[in-house]
Amino acid sequence: MTKPVRVLHAVVNMNRGGAETLIMNLYKNINRKEIQFDFLTSFEGAYDEEIRKLGGRIYRIPSIREGHTKYLNTLDSFFTAHPYKIVHAHMDKLSGNILERAKMAGVPVRIAHSHNTMSEGNTVMKLYKWNIGKKIKDSSTHQIACSKEAGQWLFPDNTSYLLLTNSINTGDFLFDRMQRRRIRTALGLTEKHTLFGTVGRLQPQKNQKYLIKRFAAVYQQNKKARLIIIGDGPLKEELQLLAENLRIDKAVIFTGIRKEIPAFLHAMDVFCFPSLHEGMPVSVIEAQAAGLYCILSDVITRDVDIGAGLCNYLALKETSSWENEMLRARSRGDARRSPKIDAGIKSFDAAESARVLENFYVGRERELRYGKINDIYSHV
Repeated sequence: MTKPVRVLHAVVNMNRGGAETLIMNLYKNINRKEIQFDFLTSFEGAYDEEIRKLGGRIYRIPSIREGHTKYLNTLDSFFTAHPYKIVHAHMDKLSGNILERAKMAGVPVRIAHSHNTMSEGNTVMKLYKWNIGKKIKDSSTHQIACSKEAGQWLFPDNTSYLLLTNSINTGDFLFDRMQRRRIRTALGLTEKHTLFGTVGRLQPQKNQKYLIKRFAAVYQQNKKARLIIIGDGPLKEELQLLAENLRIDKAVIFTGIRKEIPAFLHAMDVFCFPSLHEGMPVSVIEAQAAGLYCILSDVITRDVDIGAGLCNYLALKETSSWENEMLRARSRGDARRSPKIDAGIKSFDAAESARVLENFYVGRERELRYGKINDIYSHV
């Protein structure tokens, strides 16, 4: 029996973030007799156990935080000891480090994957990332982006990258009234409560501070309103303190990282996503699949809209518009399942995206064995 092609995915960790969840959706849907995923990470992640059960290997190396030189030396040692043919980097501009060292080690297929439209961090870190990002052009052999905006950001000189839309296991998210009742009961909520919610890492990019402030205004006029924030991150204590200072801490629920994202989405009435920048937010796709009305910042790509009339884009500077829209929004009830939702979400199904990516990997592996036949992006 022919062994599967093992692809090394380079990430910071495999926690339940948007890009990481996308990778897992692809991993679970890809033909693992043909393609296997391995992971190069710096920290433990929530998906690690599942990865190992699926047959993946996880390698741990020191973080870039421990020093640039140490990090590069570790990469050199790793690639010398592990001769992969395909390396797929998901670290945005920091992928330049991974791919440069992979190139030096003779890795023939080196993929840069853009999941965002802006770098995070302070001025010094952004400058460092900008310099590292310049290496991607010469060190990558292929480029993939989750949206046109993400592609234009990371690959400004390239228009021939593969556009691989972020995707989900759609069947998991179709509205389930029993799951809604179960979660709301556990939260102490009745159908008289309006539950606003968001999902994402608690970090500046996701802008939960803005959402809490808008919710505070809503709560003053609707004491049955509640806000649930799903995720964890460095801003957790700051956000909890903000809720306390605004005297809404009894109405704001911080759940931490949760596995049952579909069930929590079923429990919500309105999904809010005031991000400062995004590539193609998986959580917004999930929310629409669950039939939720979505209030989104206007910087988010319109490509995320499944076409079911569920997305409302608002400028963050228009604080009163956010508050008024949240006050007007109500549960969609039985309308959370509809032919429009079922049809629109098909374009974001992970099974189809996994098929595209599998063909891409297989095509590259065949090129290595038999030589390049034609343009590399015409046979994905």
